[in-house]
Amino acid sequence: MKQFSAYIAVAIMLFIAGPVNAGEKTAPVRMGAGAMTFDTVPGWGLDEDGKSVLGPTHGAVVIDNDGNIYTSAQIGVFVFTPDGKVIRRFVGDEYSNIHDMEIREEEGVEYIYGARNANAEGIKFNAQTGDIVLKLPFPEESGLALKKFSPTAITVAPNGDIILSDGYASNHIFKFDKTGKYLMHFGTKGNELKQFNTAHGMTLDTRYNPPRLLICDRNHEPKGRLLHYDLDGNYIDEVVTGLGMPTSVSVQGDFVSVPDLKGRVVILDKTNTIIAVLGHNPDAKAGRSFNVPQKDWVEGLFSGTHGSYWDKDGNLYVQDWNTSGRIMKLVRVN
Repeated sequence: MKQFSAYIAVAIMLFIAGPVNAGEKTAPVRMGAGAMTFDTVPGWGLDEDGKSVLGPTHGAVVIDNDGNIYTSAQIGVFVFTPDGKVIRRFVGDEYSNIHDMEIREEEGVEYIYGARNANAEGIKFNAQTGDIVLKLPFPEESGLALKKFSPTAITVAPNGDIILSDGYASNHIFKFDKTGKYLMHFGTKGNELKQFNTAHGMTLDTRYNPPRLLICDRNHEPKGRLLHYDLDGNYIDEVVTGLGMPTSVSVQGDFVSVPDLKGRVVILDKTNTIIAVLGHNPDAKAGRSFNVPQKDWVEGLFSGTHGSYWDKDGNLYVQDWNTSGRIMKLVRVN
């Protein structure tokens, strides 16, 4: 277990460029430390008038084999090229409110798995066509009598089993087979060692063999933590604590990016040591704030940091929980 306070001295190189106004040109901002140093790409993903195309964001980011970037907004999923141009979108009631996403290739086809908190289900759809091939409503066969079902995270085991976290309600984590058949569940709500207080984000931690679940316990005291469980729901250990409000996790090689809703992204190495902090917002009112309009965005400072994903070159794409719809590209500095 690592305490965040032990690494508070991590260097953060940051120049505040001021609010990002539509149509204005802004200089890139350098952030991070050592091997985890990045430059922002001002205006990435904005339209020709310099405005966000997304609408309110409360979602995730994933990247397909061609390098295209998928990000989920309240109205649906938008797909960008690496240079920030929208090439397709899946919008409407069937694609709205996807809080978390994973992408997997299965028999030569890429699929998006999504956790829809406001729509009480998990879904799976073709990443190219948008065709929905599977829905995961609350499993009545679990025998649970839940008053609310609000999934916040989803991931997929190597054998195709689907793991879906009910992070905004019961904090049970449900396991289904690849056809959607309910298998089991684990976890309860609370602040004890093996309980979850908002099991908000989750992914497959491929830094280990066999892979294991890496779970964001966002509101657990003290101040947010990550946990490891095996794929059968057995507790392994507490990975790191004191992360603020960790919302999601993305793994590439030995590294993990962890957005914190209070306005920063923490990078961990293979030993789960914090090696960099990105975009830390010193304004407590701006951190954990949904209501930061585009005219008040500051290049290089995050607000309600919610989702992130690595591309094959080690660049990061970060989404804020934001009323105007904010997604940022961070280019890794060699």
